[in-house]
Amino acid sequence: MSLSQLASQHCTPRKGKEHALEGAALKDLLAALPGWKVTDDGKAIVKDFKFPDFHHTLGFINAVGFMANQEDHHPDLEAGYGHCQVLWSTHDVGGLSMNDIICAARVDVLLER
Repeated sequence: MSLSQLASQHCTPRKGKEHALEGAALKDLLAALPGWKVTDDGKAIVKDFKFPDFHHTLGFINAVGFMANQEDHHPDLEAGYGHCQVLWSTHDVGGLSMNDIICAARVDVLLER
């Protein structure tokens, strides 16, 4: 699946381990998300975005926040001067779900505009 195909999807409520992504399925989906990495514990994906200054970083955070509210799926954000780390996980499945992949794709598409 391509980045644009993933980004065109919307999040849906996912609860329970049956919605967790692992193994080959996760690896195939991550292939469409350049720069996103699975955390050491395997329960989240993370990417650090670089910006020329804090003003651009804040603009990015606001855009991600708006999208996250629209999808009702919210990341952990860590920001500083010129960078923002975005971490997606789905607490209701105890790890990664398709919602995390969709939102990561949507973040990447935000930066293409």
